[in-house]
Amino acid sequence: MKLSKKQKLFIQLYKTKFKTISIFSKQKAAESLFKLFCTPYSGKVKRKAPPFFKRANALNFVYEGNTIRGWQWIPNNCNGKKVLVAHGFDSCCYKSEAIIHKLFLTGFEVLAFDALAHGESDGKTANVKQYGECIKMIDEQFGKLYAIAGHSFGGLATCLIVEKTLPHIEKIVLIAPAVETTRAIDNFFKFLKMPIELKPFLEHYILEQSGNKPEYYSVTRALNNVPSKVLWVHDEKDFICPIEDLKPTQEKNYPHVEFYITSGLGHNVIYRNPNVLQKIAFFLYE
Repeated sequence: MKLSKKQKLFIQLYKTKFKTISIFSKQKAAESLFKLFCTPYSGKVKRKAPPFFKRANALNFVYEGNTIRGWQWIPNNCNGKKVLVAHGFDSCCYKSEAIIHKLFLTGFEVLAFDALAHGESDGKTANVKQYGECIKMIDEQFGKLYAIAGHSFGGLATCLIVEKTLPHIEKIVLIAPAVETTRAIDNFFKFLKMPIELKPFLEHYILEQSGNKPEYYSVTRALNNVPSKVLWVHDEKDFICPIEDLKPTQEKNYPHVEFYITSGLGHNVIYRNPNVLQKIAFFLYE
């Protein structure tokens, strides 16, 4: 990934900042690192709502004092099943218009919410535990969900919360999921060129705050305890969530997990591709 001069300057400033903080307290440096790790890097960019969103019912709920905003589409030929679409990190529901529209045309009631600190929702930071808790609240407040389709960060959050508290979810679609949090942390340190000696302190901070080590936040681990039927869609050229992370799950040969591998769609085109959308719709409908 080629960086602009502005991005290089940004990285250098943060590198200097965390080095300085760590001189006085590596624990404080880890706390600041975690905050940055959970901050959408594009900020909450104001986007124009796609026309299809203007046909939706506006929904909202409050989580930790923040208003989480979402949309509901109910087709005339509704089959009575609700599907939640969960977007990825540094994204928003507007980017999921293609899959939302496809599921709507297939007859599903579709729900989609901007995650905490994303899109139209309030907040400044978001972690996977919070995202999962919001998914649970959506299920409780807006009706029993039949299925969840999660992209990237949304896929990881889905697996973790279904494993923990939502065993009634019949089907899950994982679209280029963020498989391992340990991978995300490694990439975070590489991208920002952070001193590697701070990594154990960040990992310990995550353990202190959540009660679990980073290894716990893993699609591979969670799927062992998820009862839902799963369709896992991934591209061979995904450089954000590499397909190599998928292989340990493939090797387990879970009977409830089906894989659909594409080539050349990358991380962000994959959930807009017509063939992928058709596969997802068929999986959820059958």
